[in-house]
Amino acid sequence: MSPLPDAPARSASAAAEAAATAVSTVGARPTARVPGPRRPASTDAGRRSAWHGRVLHAVDADREAMVALLARLVREPSVGGTDEENSAQALLADVMASDGLDVDHWQVPLEETLAAPGFPGVEVDRDEAWGLVGRLPGSGDGPSLMLQGHVDVVPAGPDAAWRDGSPWSGRVVGGDLLGRGTCDMKGGLVAATWAVRALRRAGVPLRGDVLLASVQGEEDGGLGSFAMLDRGWRADACVVPEPTSLDVVPANAGALTFRLGVPGAATHASRRLDGVSALEKLWPVWRALTDLERRRNTEVDPLMRRWELPYPISLGTVRGGVWASSVPDLVEVEGRLGVALDEPVEHARAALEDAVAAACADDPWLRLHPVQVTWWGGQFAPGRTDPGSPFVAGLRAARAVSGGPGTPEPGLWGAPYGSDLRLLAGAGIPTVQFGPGDAGLAHSTEERVPLAEVLAVARTLAVLAVDTCGVG
Repeated sequence: MSPLPDAPARSASAAAEAAATAVSTVGARPTARVPGPRRPASTDAGRRSAWHGRVLHAVDADREAMVALLARLVREPSVGGTDEENSAQALLADVMASDGLDVDHWQVPLEETLAAPGFPGVEVDRDEAWGLVGRLPGSGDGPSLMLQGHVDVVPAGPDAAWRDGSPWSGRVVGGDLLGRGTCDMKGGLVAATWAVRALRRAGVPLRGDVLLASVQGEEDGGLGSFAMLDRGWRADACVVPEPTSLDVVPANAGALTFRLGVPGAATHASRRLDGVSALEKLWPVWRALTDLERRRNTEVDPLMRRWELPYPISLGTVRGGVWASSVPDLVEVEGRLGVALDEPVEHARAALEDAVAAACADDPWLRLHPVQVTWWGGQFAPGRTDPGSPFVAGLRAARAVSGGPGTPEPGLWGAPYGSDLRLLAGAGIPTVQFGPGDAGLAHSTEERVPLAEVLAVARTLAVLAVDTCGVG
């Protein structure tokens, strides 16, 4: 269930003013509240069904404004670690306050959070970060539902690589909205915002709270979700509307960032054989990692079998050498290790370290000058929610109701990348991903999101909230 702040909730106007001036609307940490008596499920079922049509009408009635908000949010270049990451949070805080939600918009204590036990890592520097949760309160005697997304996006690359000459256009072309962050995951975040707005405007007498959470730092480790959980926010279930092409994703593989320091011995390039090229010594290590990748993907969980390579090992950056006519004496490589569902992070790290050590043992130079392995940056553990759980079944049922007759049944699979799902599920909150857009376009210069899918997710989440939280 969701918490209530210890301090009295402020009015919507006060919350809007606070969001605009970047001041938290709730200073004290939230505390859990005790639910009241539950009504019989049969009584609730009929009432829920009667409210479906009303919330769906409320979603559809404001679709042009939904598109306008998404375009506005995309034009906020909220790359991780920039000031725009914070201003995107302030923009959404203002929207939540205008929609009449109880708003908790607080500055994350960065030094304390980064040093906390279990912190999942970070890859960019931030001077400040802000958490944001809006609460649509229920009567207090029903389960709560959280809809959670992130505003941070990855760097966009050169403008010329984008169709519009800019990654921040937010332009609509052929039913898609274009730009960095449209798919990952501002489209899903706006869909969640619209679902909550529809619930309020339809006047649904919810029994349980609906929480709308927006976080920073998901792309580089999970700072925002870690801080949100540390502040005390919880719910009985959660949907993260990451891009899934309207399928249901109850599990994520993990992803661990690593750095390899490969040593060599410098000399003048004209006397190359008098030195040892660190670049050449990278190759036996690379071959060992390729073999490790093959072995780690021989047998995989059934949820991951749709992927040709569920748990990849990828080398993303290579840096070495100081002069074209010198043999390089150090090459640094940074990469990503996929972690299998249910695999302990320590086990995955040991597998990579053992493979590197074995490669060094087989090489006369590396045997005496071993490669150094460092774990840094985002450390995404795997996470899952039972695909046979009632919440997963409820989400699939809500999709059928919101889509109408003939709606294809959502697929059910695990994602080969890390996300905040693992932090939420790890905190005991059943969490699934369900959102608009093709994850294959995320982080690319072709990133876009189909507006029809954004609307479909908003409709589904509104129905799910009615069914999950119950009505009085």
